Amino acid sequence: MTQQEAINTEDLLRSRYDVVVVGGGNAALCAAISAHENGARVLVLEAAPYEERGGNSHYTGGAFRFAYRGVEDLMQIAPGMSKEELENVDFGSYSEEQFLEDMFELTEYRTDPELCELLVRSSFETAKWIASQGVKLQPGLGRQAYKVDGKFKFWGGLALHIWGGGEELLKALYANAARRGISMAYETPALDLLQEDGRVVGVKARSQGRPIEIRAGAVILACGGFESNPEMRARYLGPGWDAAKVRGTRFNMGEGLMMALRAGARPHGNWSGCHSVAWDVNAPPFGDLTIGDQFQKHNYPFGIVVNARGERFIDEGANFHSHTYAKYGGEIMKQPGMYAWQVFDDKVTHLLRSEYRIRRVTKAEAQTLEELAGKLTGVDPDAFLRTVHAFNAACRTDIPFNPNVRDGRSTEGLGINKTNWANPLDKPPFHAYHVTTGVTFTFGGLKVTENAEVEGLYGGTVPGLYAAGEMVGGLFYQNYASGTGLMSGATFGRFAGAHAAQHAAGGALKQAS
Repeated sequence: MTQQEAINTEDLLRSRYDVVVVGGGNAALCAAISAHENGARVLVLEAAPYEERGGNSHYTGGAFRFAYRGVEDLMQIAPGMSKEELENVDFGSYSEEQFLEDMFELTEYRTDPELCELLVRSSFETAKWIASQGVKLQPGLGRQAYKVDGKFKFWGGLALHIWGGGEELLKALYANAARRGISMAYETPALDLLQEDGRVVGVKARSQGRPIEIRAGAVILACGGFESNPEMRARYLGPGWDAAKVRGTRFNMGEGLMMALRAGARPHGNWSGCHSVAWDVNAPPFGDLTIGDQFQKHNYPFGIVVNARGERFIDEGANFHSHTYAKYGGEIMKQPGMYAWQVFDDKVTHLLRSEYRIRRVTKAEAQTLEELAGKLTGVDPDAFLRTVHAFNAACRTDIPFNPNVRDGRSTEGLGINKTNWANPLDKPPFHAYHVTTGVTFTFGGLKVTENAEVEGLYGGTVPGLYAAGEMVGGLFYQNYASGTGLMSGATFGRFAGAHAAQHAAGGALKQAS
C-alpha cells in the first residue's frame, strides 16, 4: 500500500467498518488480517505518519520464539532452507515444555499461567500462520547459533528469525493488508472509545487535526505500551526512568491503555516492569529507522561489564543473552550516571554481532589494559584495573570455553562470580563499548481472555473490546525471553482479529448498515 492509497478524513466519515484496529505494528496487522480472513471490513488507525508506520516492530531484529519438535517442523515454516543449511546446522528441538519452563523461570513464576500456556501451545500454529501470510523466516545463524567443530548448533529455542528483521516483517504484512483491501489511516491517533450501554461501538480519533468519531462492531487495541511517554515511565517504572532512551517508536504514549482503563478495563501484569537493554550511550532519544536495532549491545556474556566505579555489577554469564538482556538494561539504570562499559579482548571478537561494528558506535580500543583504562570515559581507571586483574585471576581456565552451551567456565572467589564463559581478558587489542539503558516496551497491560477479549474491572468483559501485542498484560515480569514479543503479538493479534470479526458479525452495526 502506498501513502496515496491511505484513506482520508472524508472517507473515514463516510465508511462503515466491522472492526477498527488501533495500531500499526506486528500485532495490529496480524489482528487486521485475521479479522479480514473471518469476513470483517477492517480499518487500521496508525498514529504515526506513513514514513514511521509500524510501531516498535520496525526496530526488531526478528527473533521469533516457538515450540518445534525438529527440523521437519521447521521445514513447514521455512521450506526454502538450503541443503547446506540442513546438513551443517544442528537445529535441535524446543518442546512446549521447554518453552513453558523458560517463561516461568524468567518471570520468577509470575507469568499468567493460562495466558502463558495459550501462547506456548499456539506458538507453532502461529508460526505457520504468519509464514502463510507472506512473512519469510530463516535460520538465525550468528545470533542464536555459533559454529563449533565446523557445525552450527542452536541454543535457546530461537531457530528461525524473520528474514530482514522488522523492516521486512512490516513490508510483508502491509503488502498482505493491501492485497486484502484493508483500509489504513495514518496520522490518525485514537483518542477514546465510544461506548453505548456498556458496549464499545467505535473510537474517537483525530484526523488531519479534526476530531472524528468512527463507529464499528468491535475495536482491537494493539497500539503498544507507555514506553515512549517519560511521564508515565517515571510514574509506573520509578524515578530515573524518564531519562532512559527509547529503543523504538516515539508514538507509544500509553493512550491505548488509558482509554481502555477509562472504559472499565482491568489492568493486569507488571506495571512497574519493562523490557530494557544495553543501548549505545550516544543513541538518539528514540529509535532511528536507519539504524534499527543496531544500537543494542547483547554480547556481554563474552566479556565483563563495569560501572563508573570500575566495578562489575552483574553476572554477565548467568545465562544466554536472550534470557538476561531484557533485565540487564534495568541494572544499568541503577548505576552511577546510568551508564556502563562492556569490555572484551580479541579472543572473542569473532563472536560479536554486527551491532558492535556499526559506524555510530561509542567505542574505546587499546593494546594494553592500562591504556584502555584511561579511555573509558567516566570510569575510575585504578579501580577498573583492580577489577580486571581480580577477574582474570579468578577464571577457571581448566574448563573449555564453548559459546553454544552454558559451559560452566566460571570464576571463583569474586563478590559477583561469572557463571559461564569466563575468559581472562589477556589478548590485545582490548575493546570496550559505552552503553546506557534502552527501553523496549513496558510489561503492564490489560487482562484478556483466551479469545483476546478485554476483561472488565469487576468481572466479565468489556463487550466489543479486544487487545493484542504489548497491551496484553501478565505474560512478562521483570524479565523476558527473546523472540516472545513478536510471537505474542502475532498470536493474540490472530485471536483478537478472529473473535472481533465474529462479535461484529452479530452486533448492532451489521444490522443497522
